[in-house]
Amino acid sequence: MVKRDLTEELLEAAKEYPVVTVFGPRQSGKTTLVQMAFPDKSYRSLEDPDVRMVAQKDPRGFLADLPEGGILDEIQRSPQLLSYIQGLVDRSKEAGLFILTGSHQPELHQAISQSLAGRTAVLTLLPFSFKELRHYRKNWNPFELAVCGGFPRLHEKSLKPGRFFNGYLQTYVERDVRALLNLKDLGRFQQFLSLVAGRIGQVVNYTSLSNDIGVSSVTIKSWLSVLKASYVVFELPPYFENVGKRVIKSPKIYFTDTGLAAHLLSITSAEQMTRDPLRGNLYENLLIMEMVKWRLNRGLRPELYFYRDTQGNEVDLIIREGRKLVPIEIKSASTFTEDFVRGNEHFRKTVGNRSSPGYVFYNGEKQLQFKGVRILNLFSHGMPGGCVADQGEGRHG
Repeated sequence: MVKRDLTEELLEAAKEYPVVTVFGPRQSGKTTLVQMAFPDKSYRSLEDPDVRMVAQKDPRGFLADLPEGGILDEIQRSPQLLSYIQGLVDRSKEAGLFILTGSHQPELHQAISQSLAGRTAVLTLLPFSFKELRHYRKNWNPFELAVCGGFPRLHEKSLKPGRFFNGYLQTYVERDVRALLNLKDLGRFQQFLSLVAGRIGQVVNYTSLSNDIGVSSVTIKSWLSVLKASYVVFELPPYFENVGKRVIKSPKIYFTDTGLAAHLLSITSAEQMTRDPLRGNLYENLLIMEMVKWRLNRGLRPELYFYRDTQGNEVDLIIREGRKLVPIEIKSASTFTEDFVRGNEHFRKTVGNRSSPGYVFYNGEKQLQFKGVRILNLFSHGMPGGCVADQGEGRHG
């Protein structure tokens, strides 16, 4: 079993808060993480029908059986426990009493915010990061990694991605989506998923999706909110603070796991991906999610943006580090050209000395510097030390 990068933050949070809640997508490894981090804690899975029945019919008795606290897995299955946990932790005053895991559903998040405000640290666990995946293989072809994705079980059991994602989608659509939406036509929702995968790295266009699928824009917005709430997609907001009115103000969409996106696009090999028109988008998706994981695994809010103006000037990723902005261009090409830094240069002229020269992440082997911009391969050279500072707001109650 791989020690997850979130482990240290989880242990530290449990020293400060009476409850720690770990959210994340289905099969991201939440159960394994909390059991490895707290091997001596009692464990109850609320996915188990017998356990859930006791929790729902006699919540006081259920919690009385855990005098020293414990791990409550999939808490969204019995959210009424949260009010009783609030009373227990208020009387106990002990740190790290309960460790909760759950799917980030809107109702659950609201229930935790209301019942456990100020009493819980909230962390997010996504599928394996590149650093974690190196426990399985030291050197990865990024296009092969984009096809496989980072779901732990797929790597631990050496499963075939196609078979794994077929089962994952069936479970997700039939259980999670039906729990969040009153869907009668699951086929149309699955068509919507594939169309969203084909728009990776693009600004969200509700009207276009609405026309392609034959449902209203209101329905498209509702479906996208479900994908975000269940961690299937990640929305990258635009940066437009103090840069004038001629900027794009709609978010971009990326998949939390590129393997799922590749499966929806029927891409089954690294060779096929290198020839696909969406090669650059998927490569960009892979690296942006790596940066998201880098921050979440340290208990930090992502604080990530993109920049694009109406003249076509853009930067793929903007990282806010305190008052400083770090522009990053992402290119799937292996050969550096001067064009790679144009977005960084324009952004720096636009925001002034708030912006550093920034970086270009590309697929070449040489580590270069051009006009102050560092050019490197994230998979070969690793995360640059000054690129993502451990600053900003961290875990929160």
